[in-house]
Amino acid sequence: MKRLLGCACALLLSTAAHAELRIGVSVGQFDNYVSYLVQAMQDRAKASPDAVKLQVEDSASDVVRQLNQVESFISQKVDAIIVNPADTAATRKITEKANAAGIPLVYMNSRPEVETFPPGVVFVGTDERAIGRMQMEYLAEKMGGKGNLAIILGRLAHSDTGKRTSGVKDVLAKYPEIKVVEEQSGDWQREKGMDLMNEWLTKGQTINAVASNNDEMGIGAAMALRQTGRQDILVGGIDGTPDGLQALKKGQLAVTVFRDPVAIGAGSVDAALMLIKHAALQGDVWVPTQLVTPDNYPQFLHN
Repeated sequence: MKRLLGCACALLLSTAAHAELRIGVSVGQFDNYVSYLVQAMQDRAKASPDAVKLQVEDSASDVVRQLNQVESFISQKVDAIIVNPADTAATRKITEKANAAGIPLVYMNSRPEVETFPPGVVFVGTDERAIGRMQMEYLAEKMGGKGNLAIILGRLAHSDTGKRTSGVKDVLAKYPEIKVVEEQSGDWQREKGMDLMNEWLTKGQTINAVASNNDEMGIGAAMALRQTGRQDILVGGIDGTPDGLQALKKGQLAVTVFRDPVAIGAGSVDAALMLIKHAALQGDVWVPTQLVTPDNYPQFLHN
């Protein structure tokens, strides 16, 4: 069942305040983008007509630690659980344990690798493959349909890395004159994006554009280019973070794709509250995305 976030928000019923509702939150890795998600969640919890308390834990990309955090939430008898998966291929036990305990479960930002969810389990986030296509369509047009492309991958165990890169390659299938000459992981980190770009420049690789799986790695690549005085290589990011938007404003990024952290983070809290109140919500709550370019970035700066 697919819904836009707005539908989920509209269905959330405002009720008189009762006992405090406790929601356990486990995030996969507390990085730049996830920090915005958590802030949006906390803001939504504070603004809720219900008394809502979030307990936020960081799994530091450790699937065993994340499962332990979920088990702890269950033993504490929280009212709902929100999980940003450390590994989207390792969520089966999380789902089974929450379901067996009768506790509503919301997966946030990164969709587990399953076809469907059981009752009481939903996902709130974006279509990552479509995002990769959006990014690459723009870069391909600016490249004139030909040239050499480098791809900076996110964390290799992360499904968003595979989905975004698959979207990029969907577009490349239409442009046989664009060749992928480099494809390595920057692990979602700015510093590693910079290191990769420096490595490629040092070995003299001809690159016309870089498709980065997120803004942070793209900013790192752009910093390496700036340090060497190169202004002829296009760099595309994904997320539309405040740092990414500023990099686009400065001409360091050529494009990004805005993934609204408020809609995803706040929407996850909304979904959890709906499930606590036994609302008919199941499946995927898809949050719309938008292409951000030098022509339209000002409208995103204060989102």
